[in-house]
Amino acid sequence: MQQLFTTNNLIFLWEGLKTTLYISTVAILLSLVFGTILGVLRNNGPKPLKWLATTYIEIVRNIPNLLWIYVVFILFKLNSYPAGIVSFTIFTSAAVGEILRGGLNAVAKGQDEAARSQGMNGFQALIYVVLPQALRSMLPAIVSQFTTVIKDTSLLYSVIAIQDLTGKAQILMGRYYASEQVFVLYAFLAVIYFIVNYLLSLFSKWLSRSWVHAR
Repeated sequence: MQQLFTTNNLIFLWEGLKTTLYISTVAILLSLVFGTILGVLRNNGPKPLKWLATTYIEIVRNIPNLLWIYVVFILFKLNSYPAGIVSFTIFTSAAVGEILRGGLNAVAKGQDEAARSQGMNGFQALIYVVLPQALRSMLPAIVSQFTTVIKDTSLLYSVIAIQDLTGKAQILMGRYYASEQVFVLYAFLAVIYFIVNYLLSLFSKWLSRSWVHAR
């Protein structure tokens, strides 16, 4: 049996991991921005914008992300990397928007009223009082969604041939096809995905504690 974990193979997988983290990070940051806008509009926006945000969220999050990858890549004729980022942003923004709506609804109405009584307008009360409390309560759900983004990047190789971590591993499997080698490679992938997502979970717990102490 040929040696699986050579220096060249580990570098090859590392390049795939960097691609996974790059696409995931950009998509997560964009989704956090657009998802926040969607959630706020759906919860507090003017009626036409509220209807548009609601329609977008309900349509997008009830269609599998795999289909959005196909749609973005084929319909909009984007290159692989932009197509991956855009498709994940489209899907994850809808999920974050729905999570945020639930978080905003969980904040007591009196918080907004108290902020306004201190001279804040509606926008200031939302940004400085209501939204931080909503984010605090929905942080576990957001992190769960973001770990899904990281794991779902494994779809990109089979759809648009992006050589992410899973894609690189599948290429190696074409060279090392013994069943025990395939098993070891899949186990190695599982460990890497676990470590990345576990670190993200630890970060969210640290952030949550920091928010509590800052209150």
